[in-house]
Amino acid sequence: MNEFTGGSSDKTALIREKIQQADAVVIGAGAGLSTAAGFTYSGERFEKYFADFGEKYGFSDMYSGGFYDYNTLEEYWAYWSRYIYVNRYMDPPTDLYKQLFQLVENKDYFVLTTNVDHCFQKAGFDKNRMFYTQGDYGLFQCSKPCHHGTYDNEEIVKKMVVSQGYRIEAGKLTVPEGTQIRRTVPTELVPRCPKCGRPMSMNLRADNTFVQDAGWEAAAKRYEKFMEDHRGQNVVFLELGVGYNTPGIIKYNFWQYAHNWRNAFYVCINKGDAYVPREIENKAVGINADLAEVLYLCNS
Repeated sequence: MNEFTGGSSDKTALIREKIQQADAVVIGAGAGLSTAAGFTYSGERFEKYFADFGEKYGFSDMYSGGFYDYNTLEEYWAYWSRYIYVNRYMDPPTDLYKQLFQLVENKDYFVLTTNVDHCFQKAGFDKNRMFYTQGDYGLFQCSKPCHHGTYDNEEIVKKMVVSQGYRIEAGKLTVPEGTQIRRTVPTELVPRCPKCGRPMSMNLRADNTFVQDAGWEAAAKRYEKFMEDHRGQNVVFLELGVGYNTPGIIKYNFWQYAHNWRNAFYVCINKGDAYVPREIENKAVGINADLAEVLYLCNS
């Protein structure tokens, strides 16, 4: 495998040209894209919203806190309601997703993503042109699950964060002066399955309980149809911030399409991990640089 570094300005010009000439663009987005947009899970954002949990339990990032075995559901949902709110219902700190939308808004595009934070729709992407393969922070499901339905959680999540002492102002969480934030929610706010009464869980692909609801199935079919409709056309596969946790969903598929489709072109932008297989290096470009910088140059 070859790693492409340096010469980013020439490569961004090539990417811009390829997108302009394309019949369609397929965006494959991983966690690196949201990280570049400012949705970091440690550091300042963690300290601002989860310092009390970190101090009590010894973890220093949101991801670790999400796997902690809390003693009560009331504390579990206090943590997760904050987690959901700041990563799903608050806007990312930068306009990176909007820059990406500007790059493709006039093209026939589709988004395939393992991200679950809904940043694409906030930036203006058409919800019917997206496939969230791994779930959505904005959905609950039965923890068993006893059925294959999912439930919008915005209203109950807002109630849970407010019950801890936060105030929601202009979409952000603030702490009123003199307020001591609580690490629990009232028992009556603990979400339970409306059919069996079990505790709800997040609609995230963590194990074999993940619910692929009707919306998930419909999105999968739309993606399949999009790919079939554009078979053999001039298609750019734009891979952004995709690592190797679940490479079979985006990365390996994009490599195969680029290899098998004569008119396809593959782009990989990923700081520290921009690789292109030798088999497709004559129809691909990789940029080992910050996503925000590259997309800014592509739009210039």
